[in-house]
Amino acid sequence: MSGSIRQVTITGRVQGVGYRAWVEHRAKASGVHGWVRNRRDGSVEAVFAGSAELVSEMIASCWRGPSSARVDLVREEDAVPDALNLRRAGERFSVLSTI
Repeated sequence: MSGSIRQVTITGRVQGVGYRAWVEHRAKASGVHGWVRNRRDGSVEAVFAGSAELVSEMIASCWRGPSSARVDLVREEDAVPDALNLRRAGERFSVLSTI
């Protein structure tokens, strides 16, 4: 896949508020590929892949999140294409188990 691949970690009140489902819905609606999962430290982690514009828009939307979330920080960094291999077979965007 050409374009941008970014990994983000979102902190704040982002678990137990539907954040993963919200990310999944937004990503699928915008055509972004990747995955999202909860982390045991209370953060949410995601990988977004697609055009640089779509990925940037997805990351910007992570600052808002669903209405019941409170986002304190969205940390982003480059990701390698292999990061997409964590998706479930046949899925463009996956919700993964907590790590």
